[in-house]
Amino acid sequence: MTDITTDAGTGTAQPLNKPSRVLAASLIGTTIEFYDFYIYATAAVLVFPVLFFPNSDPMTALLASFATFSIAFFARPFGAIVFGHFGDRVGRKVTLVAALLTMGISTVVIGLLPTYATIGVWAPLLLALCRFGQGFGLGGEWGGAVLIATENAPPGKRSWYGMFPQLGAPVGLFLASGVFFVILNFAPAGADARVWIAESGIWRAPFLASALLIVIGLWVRLSITETPDFQKAIDKQERVAVPLAEVFTNHKRSLFLGTFVALATFVLFYIGSAYLLSYNTKVIGMPLLEAIEIQLIGAIIFGLAIPVAGKLGDRYGRRAVLTVVTIAIAAFSFALAPLWSMGPTGIIIFVIIGMALMGVTYGVIGAALAAPFPTRVRYTGSSLTFNFAGIFGASLAPYAATYLQSNFGLHAVGYYLCAAAIVTLLCIWGSRKGEV
Repeated sequence: MTDITTDAGTGTAQPLNKPSRVLAASLIGTTIEFYDFYIYATAAVLVFPVLFFPNSDPMTALLASFATFSIAFFARPFGAIVFGHFGDRVGRKVTLVAALLTMGISTVVIGLLPTYATIGVWAPLLLALCRFGQGFGLGGEWGGAVLIATENAPPGKRSWYGMFPQLGAPVGLFLASGVFFVILNFAPAGADARVWIAESGIWRAPFLASALLIVIGLWVRLSITETPDFQKAIDKQERVAVPLAEVFTNHKRSLFLGTFVALATFVLFYIGSAYLLSYNTKVIGMPLLEAIEIQLIGAIIFGLAIPVAGKLGDRYGRRAVLTVVTIAIAAFSFALAPLWSMGPTGIIIFVIIGMALMGVTYGVIGAALAAPFPTRVRYTGSSLTFNFAGIFGASLAPYAATYLQSNFGLHAVGYYLCAAAIVTLLCIWGSRKGEV
């Protein structure tokens, strides 16, 4: 039953969302979206090179698979523009439902696709189209989920509320890795796990299972009402006709700085997840099961650090937290090559430290990117900022790291991460109060 109160300014009845309902709606949506995203990232390493790019040598096939992985990041700004427009014009709730369906349906269709062996070149083309759909949906999901949380937050708790949708990333990663972990345990004794997953067709199961998660997500999302901030914008007639135009006219600085404030966050995560999975299995020959176990460890550490970030952000300020953790990422980047060169033990140490740093920066980045934009364009502005950061920081990270490692060695991958941290730090220092 929805609680009702009276708006002092208008005298009209306004529904109130219970905190538990708000936080569940923001968390479960991003969990589903990131689950969908990460099962693709895992499959892009394990089976897609063989199933959709079989005529290439192994390295070229892997790079081609990572190229389809990056398509989603270039699709995300388009999703941010479309869903952001309706999120700022029509409302957060209905737009979030549409974004969830777009992402979910694209994921389920991937599980139904014929492979190259069946339809030839059409298979990778259809895969790329579905990947675009995943990115398009996620481009509209993240911003709305953050606003559902932060626009319902009581004073002084925006960072704490804003970290709940961020928890969807590690929970989604844990579920995605967990599904493949379970699948690998069913592999016949002595069989090549990667070949068995590809030839048995069991790789389709994680994608098809997304249908159940969509139903759960819709049920939770449809149970909430519009956010108080957006309702005030309606009552005061503050909505603008074209939110995108206002963002690029009046908020270019916030858009630019926010994009690169999040750069190190994305580079660190995708080096420590998608690329590390590839490195473990293809470069050092780690068994798939062991590589997935390391991902599960990373997801747990990542998830545990995010609530800590929410508390630190409200106590010391998001800017201070981001400054300290970005300096730590820059310093940590020089440990990448030595730790990875140690083998599994060093890699686990890297994952524990790296994902702890990732959790702290990611936990406050949601509220930080939404803060500089007024309510009337906040959905569009925060979504664009987050997804532009995804293009520059995440989309190319696995591809760039693969290229750097194969041509220049592991030290070059560490320098790449350090460069991203330096850019982020400069943008944090260049921001004014309220812009982070």
